[in-house]
Amino acid sequence: MTRLKAINPEEATGKTKELFDAIQGKLGMVPNMMRTMGNSPALLEGYLNLSSILSHGKLGGKTGELLALTIGENNSCDYCLSAHSFIGEKLVHIDTAVLQNARSGESAEEKTAAVLKFANILLDKKGRVSDDDVDAAKAAGLTDGEIGEVVGHVGLNVLTNYFNNVANTAIDFPVVRVGQLV
Repeated sequence: MTRLKAINPEEATGKTKELFDAIQGKLGMVPNMMRTMGNSPALLEGYLNLSSILSHGKLGGKTGELLALTIGENNSCDYCLSAHSFIGEKLVHIDTAVLQNARSGESAEEKTAAVLKFANILLDKKGRVSDDDVDAAKAAGLTDGEIGEVVGHVGLNVLTNYFNNVANTAIDFPVVRVGQLV
């Protein structure tokens, strides 16, 4: 059972209504996570802004989806695993095997593998990485900007993972569970 109320878009007012209208126009729906975040328009707007900006960064949308899966698995967030598995496959057109590998922090592409590995190191070390960790990421071809974006994606996804785990957000995508590999 959910712990925080998801706002019905038809009942939203003020800034929340404005944000919901924009989401509806872009996605054709307002997902439950965003409906629940709508209780705090500041939180929802901050999430939307950072998500949008990072999707246009050097790492790109595909890598962003793979990062979301790596981080969601690490943080045990069924909602995010469900959402990003669906988005990755249906909207970004990532092969399901690639999506599955990302959940384990793995990729056949060397640079993507380095990105996912660095994200897991960030999570495991709570951001307190070593010189060797950063040097290894750079040796794998990541630029300073890309390393910074990995930190941004980790921050964004920790926000959504923790939010959904606290709210126990009702999953409105085909359900994917932590540890459940297809």
